[in-house]
Amino acid sequence: MANVTKNRPLSPHLQIYKPIPTMVMSILHRITGGALYFGTILVAWWLVAASTGAEYFEWVNWFMGTFIGRLILFGYTWALIHHMLGGLRHLMWDVGYGFEKHFSTKLAKANIIASVVLTILVWVVAYIIRT
Repeated sequence: MANVTKNRPLSPHLQIYKPIPTMVMSILHRITGGALYFGTILVAWWLVAASTGAEYFEWVNWFMGTFIGRLILFGYTWALIHHMLGGLRHLMWDVGYGFEKHFSTKLAKANIIASVVLTILVWVVAYIIRT
C-alpha cells in the first residue's frame, strides 16, 4: 500500500502564511475580546467590593492602585479601545466599505496606532482629572 500522505498539500496554518496587518489585527481582535471577558470580571469584583463594605472596597482600590493593578487596568483599557476600533472596522465592512487591499491594510495599521494613542490619552486625562 502506497503512502498517500506525502503527496497531499499542506494544510494552511500560521507558520505557512506571512503575517500581514489585517491578519494580525484579526487575531488581536479575538484576543482582546477574550481579555475583555476577564477584565469585566475585575469590574464586577470592584462593584461587589463596593457593595460588601468599606474595608473590602478600600483593599480592592489599594490593589488596583499598585503597579500590577494599574498595569492590568492599562491593559484592560487598551483591550477595550482596540476591540471597539476593530468592531467599528468590521461594521464598516458589514456595510460594504473598505475592502480594497491597500485601504484595509492602512486601516489595520491605523487601528493599532489609534488604540495605543487613545489608551494613553484616556490615562493622561484620568490623571489630570484625579489631581
